[in-house]
Amino acid sequence: MTNRAEDWIAQAGHDLNHAGHALEAGDYDWACFAAHQAAEKAVKGLFLFLGGEGWGHVVTRLLKDLVQSRKAKVPEEQIRAALRLDKHYIPTRHPNGFDSGAPKDYYTAEEARQAIADAQCIYQFCQQSLREQ
Repeated sequence: MTNRAEDWIAQAGHDLNHAGHALEAGDYDWACFAAHQAAEKAVKGLFLFLGGEGWGHVVTRLLKDLVQSRKAKVPEEQIRAALRLDKHYIPTRHPNGFDSGAPKDYYTAEEARQAIADAQCIYQFCQQSLREQ
């Protein structure tokens, strides 16, 4: 079976770029979601590279699974970034995540910038881990 790790990492980078474009456009909800997706795909790419497979969409769980499987040591900084990002997986896209209003009404530029920074932190960790193997 072909190892698709590089494809996942490439898409993670593309999603991270998209998050920046969404921030510039004022689409803060989508910037946060794209940042989450970038981190998720980067971790799944690292999993594949290390001979495993990450399941699910919770970046925190994926990182902890890397540790538990002894495939990688994950610094606390990445865990904290993942905890912040995971909060953007559903409410950024679904109006029923809030009592009223659309997700676009609830997200700010500051939150989008933080989400992008968190995704960059995880993306860079994954890339560095790939280079060290």
